[in-house]
Amino acid sequence: MAAASNSLFLRPARKSECRRIAQFYRISSDGVADYIWTRMARPGEDILDVGRRRYEREGTPFSYENCKLVEHDGDAVGMLVAFPMEVDGESVETDPVLVPYSVLEEDRSYYICGIAVEETHRRKGIATMLLQEAERDCRRLGLSKLSLVVFEQNVPAVRLYEQHGYRETRRHPVVPHPLIHHTGDALLLVKHL
Repeated sequence: MAAASNSLFLRPARKSECRRIAQFYRISSDGVADYIWTRMARPGEDILDVGRRRYEREGTPFSYENCKLVEHDGDAVGMLVAFPMEVDGESVETDPVLVPYSVLEEDRSYYICGIAVEETHRRKGIATMLLQEAERDCRRLGLSKLSLVVFEQNVPAVRLYEQHGYRETRRHPVVPHPLIHHTGDALLLVKHL
């Protein structure tokens, strides 16, 4: 399913675009992807190649299958990664840097794992287009709420999500790390449909 707005075109991502997806995910994660992928990298491997490998997988949340891209004149300028979230109550994150993100998971929600827009294409309605697409997918899957995690220090993103009806339900302190771009708290925002 693809939607168009002026010269913008929204479509499912293709497997051949996984490196581009990794680039977008690095933007959206504010350093969390860098942290994870650095730990997973083979000796001498570029972390974007780690991200590419992860998104080339199928049948898993972190897959190109759960990504949508916005094109402008044939170039990808925005991305959405989202999937149904089912919290495994038995799973416990042991990495202290990753704990804030695992404890802020909202069970039985459509989880917006990442939204990213190229800097030169911001303030053109692309993020809104992606949020609206996430709502359509949420409804199509029979879910009644969406969720996402955002850093409280990312004020423009928090403001955008609040303007679209997302509300803070929980927060957790970020564990400082040189690769993570923010400190303070990570916020769980939820929108009920």
